[in-house]
Amino acid sequence: MPAASPSSALPRHARVVVIGGGVIGCSVAYHLAHLGWTDTVLLERDKITSGTTWHAAGLMVAFGSTSETSTELRKYTRDLYGRLEAETGQATGLLLNGFIELASDDDRLEEYRRVSAFNRHCGVDVHEISPREVKELFPLAKIDDVRAGFYVKEDGRVNPVDVTMALAIGAKKRGARVIEDTPVLEVLTEGSKARRKVRGVRTPHGDIACDVIVNCTGMWARQLGADLGITIPNQAAEHYYLITERIPELSPHWPVIEDPGCHGYYREEGGGLMIGLFEPVCAPWKIDGIPSDFSFGEIQPDWDRMGPYLERAMSRVPISEKVGVKKFFCGPESFTPDLKPIVGEAPEVRNYFVCAGLNSIGILTGGGLGRVMAHWITTGQPDVDVTGMHIDRLHRYQTNPDYRRTRTVESLGLVYQCHYPFRSMTTARDCKRSPLHDRLASQRACFKDVSGWEGADWYAPVGVKPQVGALGWDRPHFWPHWEAEHRAVREGVVVMDMSFMAKLEVQGRDAGRLLDRLSANAVNEKDGVVTYTQWLNERGTLEADLTVTRLDEERFLVVASDTAHRHVETRLRRAIEDDGGHAFVTDVTSGLVQINVQGPRSRPLLQSITSADVSNEAFAFRAAREIDIGFARALCLRITYLGELGYELYVPTEQAVHVYDRLVAAGASHGLVHAGLKALASCRMEKGYRDYGHDIDNTDSVLEAGLGFAVALDKPGGFVGRDAVLAQKARGPLQKRLVQVLLTDPEPLLFHAEVVWRNGVRVGYVRAASYGFTLGGAVGLAMIEADRPIDQAWLDAGTWEVEIGNRRAPARASLRPLYDPSNARIRL
Repeated sequence: MPAASPSSALPRHARVVVIGGGVIGCSVAYHLAHLGWTDTVLLERDKITSGTTWHAAGLMVAFGSTSETSTELRKYTRDLYGRLEAETGQATGLLLNGFIELASDDDRLEEYRRVSAFNRHCGVDVHEISPREVKELFPLAKIDDVRAGFYVKEDGRVNPVDVTMALAIGAKKRGARVIEDTPVLEVLTEGSKARRKVRGVRTPHGDIACDVIVNCTGMWARQLGADLGITIPNQAAEHYYLITERIPELSPHWPVIEDPGCHGYYREEGGGLMIGLFEPVCAPWKIDGIPSDFSFGEIQPDWDRMGPYLERAMSRVPISEKVGVKKFFCGPESFTPDLKPIVGEAPEVRNYFVCAGLNSIGILTGGGLGRVMAHWITTGQPDVDVTGMHIDRLHRYQTNPDYRRTRTVESLGLVYQCHYPFRSMTTARDCKRSPLHDRLASQRACFKDVSGWEGADWYAPVGVKPQVGALGWDRPHFWPHWEAEHRAVREGVVVMDMSFMAKLEVQGRDAGRLLDRLSANAVNEKDGVVTYTQWLNERGTLEADLTVTRLDEERFLVVASDTAHRHVETRLRRAIEDDGGHAFVTDVTSGLVQINVQGPRSRPLLQSITSADVSNEAFAFRAAREIDIGFARALCLRITYLGELGYELYVPTEQAVHVYDRLVAAGASHGLVHAGLKALASCRMEKGYRDYGHDIDNTDSVLEAGLGFAVALDKPGGFVGRDAVLAQKARGPLQKRLVQVLLTDPEPLLFHAEVVWRNGVRVGYVRAASYGFTLGGAVGLAMIEADRPIDQAWLDAGTWEVEIGNRRAPARASLRPLYDPSNARIRL
């Protein structure tokens, strides 16, 4: 046993206290110690691995993700487990006996071909193999319905308990302390509620003062965080596997098989077959809270509920139906609302880090996550893209019992469902609705989940029901309706409800100075001006992409995307706290409805319902002022995210329906069309407009992202990250840049993670994409790298292709927007 006893005196102080002795907590402690932070204490309430780690299946699989971060976490973890035994003397049970993902229908075949192409780009040696080859590698498998297998020779399995013990031993060897039987009763803080930071932890054996705590308590993480109001909405659910009696024909050296179509994964265990299950409809467990004394615990299996799923899973290896059952195990695993981890510093309390909600991939990403967390804690910044898993993406209402009870059923069920490009969460919906929701529904809007909001995705014409329909990899059934909305943006005028956008009012005599310091662009020059800008960190990489509108010298409006809401708010509040100046932030997201009026006919429509002069001469691009519309007042910004003449109206919630009705009534004579988020996506992608957390992230410099035009390097006082930007400019032309790619064949579609080739060499991948109805093909934004400066001449000199599954489509690449590169249309 690698842990110390609580009978020995607790230290009075530690630099970091890691709470939780599962694979994640031990990995964090291990990596902190390796980085020299040896004054680290890991506290485990009971025994190491006693929560959920002990019963994990132990798959060690690098294949399967179209996230670069997740793939790199898996690769690092596999490599780490491979060297831990030599370092620590503790066996890990790592057996790289291979892994096969089965595709038994056309949609999964397409998905895994796309995943394989991306994984190969990331260095995972995956090969598509025939059903016959699957049978050769795993002779007991039934293959009559298998279309193909995807084989990674270097993947396999590991012993979860042994690898966790190895990490704990490795942490101790470097000077960290690991103490069992010591629950954390309370995390101690100091400062006012708005300015709290960690100061220590309280245990039954005494207090430990510390600078940082890391909540790695797995399915208990929400409960521990709740005491301080920290939002960690993970929820435990039943998770099953069956182990058969001994099967003489089965070899431990055969590869692990995963077959989502049969709800199962399969590997040898103790001479028998382990059949793990991810059923499409799960059972949440202990909604009210996980008992604090639940250790090495099991849940009574529900044979009746699981019978049909188990029968289907066993059909993949028919011999399993003929041998006895040694064990049908049910234990809890925790899942998150979007099936992504919960990682990072909590917005509510400084120096309170969380690493939890691993959605059954704690073992296969645990090493990598420990490394990322240790780097983040010791340097103040993550070194990988964390936009999709950052804790600040989550909202308080998602911790509600009814929400967790409802959403967890869907999130666990998605583990083994086909990951279609246009899939939207369908449960725990209709909680956040714009005041215009019923009006949009009457216009036949098809809604999707937008950070919990009901957002109009597209509109059905008269006589057509607005329904999601069948998901797939081909053109969706709503394609013609989407195209009509896109063309209305380009040729006429549309109205969009964008109420889900994050809206923050910043006031005070120092508000302008503080925002100018945060912003790379100059945002504090004139009243009534909208400024597009980025917020950077000291390394010069991106933290936010937003607009700042100066309403007057002491009042500003900051508008960011829905996904960046709490990230931007937290960064802003903490900047004000650190500065100590006279400035205040108010979240006015729910108080202002955002109605966008966009397209070349937007000016005459708007002019018809206001007495304000909205001519180009009187109301230029980037102007902002309050105007009258009927009986209401609205803040009108002349700005666009679609690449056309357009306006954003910010209307008090209680007047929003009135303004909308006036717009729609007047719009009848101007050809007004309702447009949804699909049209927004396709229009912004044609224009090459960026979206933080999708095609740009916290690892990109503002110059690599192609946003140097929005940086005011010479403004008085500078800005956060200015020195890093200047240093990168001084190093010369960039060898990594975000470029626009357009398929020259109008038929193939792009979604995300398609690999980009130049002259037969992989140079990057598509981060986000849509279809360019005006450009005549699928279009995306791709980050590419080269061994020489990237300029348009180099782009034009190459032959470009984009890999889509098992085929390559010809493409062209451009640094400038392929639609309206001179910005003439937005300045009409």
